[in-house]
Amino acid sequence: MENHTQTRIALIGIVVEDKSFISQLNDILTEYGNYIIGRMGIPYREKDVSIISVAVDAPQNIISALSGKIGMLPGISTKTVYAKH
Repeated sequence: MENHTQTRIALIGIVVEDKSFISQLNDILTEYGNYIIGRMGIPYREKDVSIISVAVDAPQNIISALSGKIGMLPGISTKTVYAKH
């Protein structure tokens, strides 16, 4: 992570309804792995969806790019929540 760039803490919530795009999702998360603090995945078998939360500490433009790439995947929804400071 770059020391001279101001970063923000954010939580990216991801709902996977089409599991055929999991591989692309994992590729994107790996690409941004240096910024990921941690992640948690919950398979919700009763509804056949997966719920993933990804905590990141990154510059604003990196968070936006990551969330945008994930949101463009078919069958995958995402929402980002930022820490207030």
